[in-house]
Amino acid sequence: MKLTSRRDKSGTTRFNRSMTPLLVSLLLMVPSAALLAQSNDTKPSESGPLEKYQTIYLSNAVQQGDMNDILTDLRNMIPRARVYGDSPQKAISIHGTADEVELAQKIVADLDRSRKTYRLAFTITETDGGKRTSAQSFALVATSGEKAIFKQGSRVPIVTGMYDTGSSNSNSQVQYQDVGLSLEATVDTFPNGLRLNSKVEQSAVSEEKSGVGPQDPVVRQNVLNGTSTLALGKPLVLGSIDIPGSTRRQEIEVLAEPVN
Repeated sequence: MKLTSRRDKSGTTRFNRSMTPLLVSLLLMVPSAALLAQSNDTKPSESGPLEKYQTIYLSNAVQQGDMNDILTDLRNMIPRARVYGDSPQKAISIHGTADEVELAQKIVADLDRSRKTYRLAFTITETDGGKRTSAQSFALVATSGEKAIFKQGSRVPIVTGMYDTGSSNSNSQVQYQDVGLSLEATVDTFPNGLRLNSKVEQSAVSEEKSGVGPQDPVVRQNVLNGTSTLALGKPLVLGSIDIPGSTRRQEIEVLAEPVN
């Protein structure tokens, strides 16, 4: 582009005034171009962080509920990651960023711990008139968070109905009831001891006859159900039961000791 000029009478060179607006426009465009270049340089990448895949195998999750609890924690703590559980393989698959996978591994390591096992020794002591007459001891091993059951006794048949009565092919419907001793215990580990949820049930066929029918027995039951806090190595009396119609009394005691 050529600019035309002329000299005035004083000898000063002056440019053509028709070119002044064009020069001003060019000067104004220079800062805009610099700002545009700067904004393009500082724009973050649209691709995002790289993602990875990892499979984490569980070592101590025995029941399905254990895996479900871990999966729930992972999905709540890492909502953007994709988390799946494989029950037969006891495995958890996660797809996310490197930081998310690392966090998932730490969460699983904290939750998938071995459960402690305890030996529970129950002692049922019977007294008559304040004097000890007999004592029975029963022991079972319970894992923290799981129920342990102990049963000892017989199954008594009870006639619940008859059909085809009055004919030679008459039959009766029979239902069997467990009679004897039944122990159920669930322990949970706490920093200051154990929490025991126990149910002790004793039943026996009475010599008393039922008024419903000659084949219907009378079953007596004593049930003790409750929650207690245990200190390891120290016995605790769960409760006592008075035998109706006699001076006999039963006291139930439990002692907890670690197995592993």
